[in-house]
Amino acid sequence: MSEVYIAEQSQTFESGIRLDSGRILAPITLAYETYGTLNELKTNAILVEHAWTGDAHLAGKRNESETKPGWWDAIVGPGRLLDTDRYFVICSNVIGSCFGSTGPASINPKTGKRYNLAFPVVTIRDMVRAQKLLIDALGIERLLTVMGGSMGGMQALEWATQYPAAIASAIVLATTPRPSPQAISLNAVARWAIFNDPTWRKGEYKHNPKDGLALARGIGHITFLSDESMNAKFGRRFSAKDGQFDFFGQFEVERYLNYNGYNFVDRFDANSFLYLAKSLDLYDVAWGCESMAEAFSPVQAPIQFYAFSSDWLYPPYQTEEMVTCLKELGKKAEYHLIKSAYGHDSFLLEHETFAPLVRNFLERV
Repeated sequence: MSEVYIAEQSQTFESGIRLDSGRILAPITLAYETYGTLNELKTNAILVEHAWTGDAHLAGKRNESETKPGWWDAIVGPGRLLDTDRYFVICSNVIGSCFGSTGPASINPKTGKRYNLAFPVVTIRDMVRAQKLLIDALGIERLLTVMGGSMGGMQALEWATQYPAAIASAIVLATTPRPSPQAISLNAVARWAIFNDPTWRKGEYKHNPKDGLALARGIGHITFLSDESMNAKFGRRFSAKDGQFDFFGQFEVERYLNYNGYNFVDRFDANSFLYLAKSLDLYDVAWGCESMAEAFSPVQAPIQFYAFSSDWLYPPYQTEEMVTCLKELGKKAEYHLIKSAYGHDSFLLEHETFAPLVRNFLERV
């Protein structure tokens, strides 16, 4: 990583924000990391938005003991797509999460205890509303671009529609203007898994509801992959450790889901998982508007969209709906359908498929 990587920081805003629900959330703290150097004119800032269970640790390793770098390390650093010798890259953890920003695991100043289910429901728009406070506090009047995939792409859309003068461009990957009933139903089943774990205790647990959260994460992993990628990675192979006729024997794909599900329990809070799932389900780029066209009418910045052919969670037709609407309004919208076998996670796993296109887009911006 660049020597100008700055480890996690945070800013607290005592006055907080008024949420879409009408409630006031105050104070709020946002955790964030930065990479590169902000130029004198403050015109080289890029805000990268994380997806559902992501955090502010975008790239590099915090210390030598870490086994894995940040979640999008492949594109951030000197000479990489988001060149830290050229750009000032910011990644903030959203409100509602559990990685330093205010969420259900935070202490409620009114009670001195964890918020848990007393935490208000937050929307994607609320997350961006909080981020705007951070960007203002950093003295940045206009971001060069806002970039994100999945839930991160939803945030980029909110920047483009709610703060059109505050961005020079947006890059939106693997994102929907509104989750489909199928996507909502999958999140609903994941929620049931947590609700039905007796150790969840209606959110008042002392320790993560291990089995429920692991199962919820396993359901999520299925939606992130594709039929083609699962065939390539696992096929119908049976675990070498188990006998085929052992009742509790597992296929390799079962072992994978089990491993990733229970690993997730050690790093993520169950209530945060539930709140962010609710935020995803509630998302609608046209919320508060009569139509998508009305929602996109304030957009000023060019937007570059990416969809991935095997993404069945947020399939390409949903991205194409937004692109068509923007073009009909005379807005600058660029669309790329990337052929990929990796499903919804393609934007994280196959950066080389879109990196040249993004680089060219940023040069034009």
